[in-house]
Amino acid sequence: MKEAGFYEKLNNNKVRCFLCSHRCLIAEGKRGICGVRENRGGVLFSLVYGKLISQHIDPIEKKPFFHFFPGSTAYSIATVGCNFKCDFCQNYEISQIVRDRNQILGEEVSPREIVETALKCGCQSISYTYTEPTIAYEYYKEVMKIAKENGLHNNFVTNGYMTGEMLKDTYGYLEAANVDLKSFDNEFYKKICGAKLEAVLETLKIMKEMNIWLEITTLIIPGLNNSEEEIKKCAEFIYSLGEDIPWHISRFYPHYRMSHLPPTPVSTLRRAREIGLETGLKYVYIGNLPGDEGENTYCYNCREPLILREGFFVRKINLVKDRCPKCGFKIDIVTE
Repeated sequence: MKEAGFYEKLNNNKVRCFLCSHRCLIAEGKRGICGVRENRGGVLFSLVYGKLISQHIDPIEKKPFFHFFPGSTAYSIATVGCNFKCDFCQNYEISQIVRDRNQILGEEVSPREIVETALKCGCQSISYTYTEPTIAYEYYKEVMKIAKENGLHNNFVTNGYMTGEMLKDTYGYLEAANVDLKSFDNEFYKKICGAKLEAVLETLKIMKEMNIWLEITTLIIPGLNNSEEEIKKCAEFIYSLGEDIPWHISRFYPHYRMSHLPPTPVSTLRRAREIGLETGLKYVYIGNLPGDEGENTYCYNCREPLILREGFFVRKINLVKDRCPKCGFKIDIVTE
């Protein structure tokens, strides 16, 4: 255990956590919504510091990042727990294990050991992923510091529910984030995720202001967030942040507490991509549909194919640094 940051002590040994936007009021002996921050005698502790539940070498495209060092590998790590309770979670075995089974599992791994392994494996970055990275921030900040000192890049795959205080503390360490914009309906967030839409929108605005490289993912779930009206609202909001932000429209497959729903129709995904492009976004992708044209990156100016993908893997990169080899147009991409 390690004493947590981002909290204040209150009367009667209560504490107020302000690491994430739930801003939990935690009584003595209790935990926050994430289940991994516990009040012991008026002191808030992180129960997951130094405890990895998962560590893998992944293509950066799996996060998904399509414009942040494409074709590279990311050392991907996670602790247990999450501050959301999404009924469609793809990693519920580790994200929801604290809530479902009251278990905090993990292997003891120091921040320096993580960085050393990432370097040894030839990874270009470290991805804080699989579960929500915000809830393990004290641990991950130490990893990010050492990673940066050793020339590695840091990226979050996140639900975007961190506070502005925490996010601003990442300045100089966090270089990129893929944020789930799960819906543009607050009732969806409230009922399905146990959260509020506005906090996620605020995070996206702050990240853009901080010049964190930003990509956004929306999982399209039949009957819940698949209307053209809602998809257009998502697209318009992303466009208001910047036409250069890559938007990943991902296919839903039955899982966890939503195993009764069908997969997203391919026609819905392709129409959603059309809406994004019609709104003015330069780069709109289809995810979880290997081999589809919507996985590839094209020059916004002349439509030259620039990066050809199949699933999580890059088959060909056709760039001159960050420019189209055919027309010389500058592509919004991080390559060095």
